Amino acid sequence: MKSDTDEKLIEATLLLVSEKGYLGTSTKEIAQKAGVTEVTLFRHFGSKERLFEEVLNRYSFLPRLRDLLSKIGDSSHDFPDTLQLIGIGFFETLKERKSLVRIMSSEINVYPEKIKVFHTKCIDETIKLLEEYFRARQEKGVLKKFSPDMGSRAFLGMIFAYFNAEVIIKGREITNKEIKLVIKEFVRIFTYGVLKGED
Repeated sequence: MKSDTDEKLIEATLLLVSEKGYLGTSTKEIAQKAGVTEVTLFRHFGSKERLFEEVLNRYSFLPRLRDLLSKIGDSSHDFPDTLQLIGIGFFETLKERKSLVRIMSSEINVYPEKIKVFHTKCIDETIKLLEEYFRARQEKGVLKKFSPDMGSRAFLGMIFAYFNAEVIIKGREITNKEIKLVIKEFVRIFTYGVLKGED
């Protein structure tokens, strides 16, 4: 369990990096924002890189997806309904962290290698988790045969592409009602395809 000091440092890092970027945020600023000394920051995390890794680990979609799928487990929960929950959860996570997503999209190529590797790992683990869910549904005969890896990338990719175009590039504010309608349509397309008579 993280200490109160750890939590303050993680929160401060999220806020500052979302506003100023990873490269534009110093450990001194993070410590001041958290109400601790810079020495305390290094004692708890060792480096800015390690602290930012914890931010990515905490605030990515991975823990939310893991929690959602663990609650569903092996139940006979309707597949489209499950995808709807996953899709809305993914979009809401992106929306909540839009400043961080925007900054990271513009800065990622100049990040330290360790940060790039960890960021890639978070993405890969998220894809892998959804891939495992698809594979489990296939084994139970709920889904037909397709590449679970490609299916996972396709589903999450549709949602991220919409978020990136509408929120990051156009700067639109997407309402919860619109999110639900958009995800519902993505789920319908993903589940039943687009050929007439398939649904």
